[in-house]
Amino acid sequence: MEINADLQDYSHKRYNILTGEWVLVSPHRAKRPWQGQNEAVSNEVRPSYDASCYLCAGNTRINGEVNPKYEDVYIFTNDFAALQSDSPSFSVTDGLLVAQSEKGICKVVCFSPDHSKSLADMAPDEIQKVVFAWQREYEELGSNDLINYVQIFENKGAVMGCSNPHPHGQIWSQSTLPNEVDKKNTQQLNYYKENNSSLLGDYLKQELEKDERIIFQNDAFVVLIPFWAVWPFEAMIVPKKHQSNILSMDTEEALLYAEAISVLTKAYDKLFNTSFPYSSGIHQAPTNGEANDHWHWHMSFYPPLLRSATVKKFMVGYEMFGSPQRDITAEIATQRLRELL
Repeated sequence: MEINADLQDYSHKRYNILTGEWVLVSPHRAKRPWQGQNEAVSNEVRPSYDASCYLCAGNTRINGEVNPKYEDVYIFTNDFAALQSDSPSFSVTDGLLVAQSEKGICKVVCFSPDHSKSLADMAPDEIQKVVFAWQREYEELGSNDLINYVQIFENKGAVMGCSNPHPHGQIWSQSTLPNEVDKKNTQQLNYYKENNSSLLGDYLKQELEKDERIIFQNDAFVVLIPFWAVWPFEAMIVPKKHQSNILSMDTEEALLYAEAISVLTKAYDKLFNTSFPYSSGIHQAPTNGEANDHWHWHMSFYPPLLRSATVKKFMVGYEMFGSPQRDITAEIATQRLRELL
C-alpha cells in the first residue's frame, strides 16, 4: 500500500462524489499544539435497568404510555415528533419569503432492553435484530403514500445531543427529500445515466484495489473512511453488491451488516478508551414509487472526537462560512482504526 505523500504533507481539497462538494484538508495542522476546549470524559457505568429512564422496559413514558416488557428491539411513535402526519397542506409565497408544509412520521427504535449497552456492546446477532427492525420500518413507512423518504439514524452520546443514554436510534420519515439526500440523489442519478453503473459501486472497486482507506471487510460489506471524509474518524459501511435499499439484504447479509457495525463501533470505543460518540445514518433510495436503480445505499458515521476522549472537533469559522476542513487525513485515521481490530 503506497499512499500519495503530497496528500499527507500539503494542504489540498478533496471532492465528495456523493454531494458534489469539497472538503479542505490541512495535514500539517495536525502537528500544532492544542490549547482549545477539552470535553469532560464520561465513562459512567450504567445499570442494566434504570427506573427513571422512559425507554427502559416496563417504564412509563412522559405521555403516560407504558413500555411493554420488551426483550430485544422495541419501536414506538416519537412522543415529541419533529414531523406531524396530520399537518394541513399549505404553501407560502410572499416575494422572497417561501415556505411549504411538510408531513411525516417519527419513531424511536430501542436497540435493547439493557440500559447499560450501546451497539458496541451488543453481539452481531443482537444487532441483526435491529437491522431486521430497520427493514420492517423502511418497508412499512415507505408504503405509506404520505412518505417519500425514510431516514434512519442514531445520535450516540450527550455531546451529540442525545437526551437519553439508553441504546436507541430514530426514524424520521417525510414527504420530501431532505437536503443531504437530495444532493446524493442527484449525484448518483447523473453518474448512473452517464455510466450505467453505480457511483458507489465503482468507487468501492477503486478503494478495494488501493486498500488505503479500508478498515474492515467481510463477504458482503466494506467498512472504510471515505476519501472525502470531513469528521476526523468519519466512516462508511457500503454493501459490495449494488443494492438500492436495505430491503435488498437477505438474512445472511443482514448478519454480515451487523458484524460490520459491531466491528466499527468496538474499534471506536477502543480508540480513546471511551464510549465513542457519533451520529450515524443510513442513506438509501427514496420511497417515491420510482425504480431508483441509481441508488447504492450506505451507512455513515460522523464522530466528533479529534485527538482524545476530551478533545472535540468543532465546525466553526471557515467551516461555517467557507467549507468543511480537517487536519488528520483519511489515510492516517484508517491506519489508527485498523490497528484496533
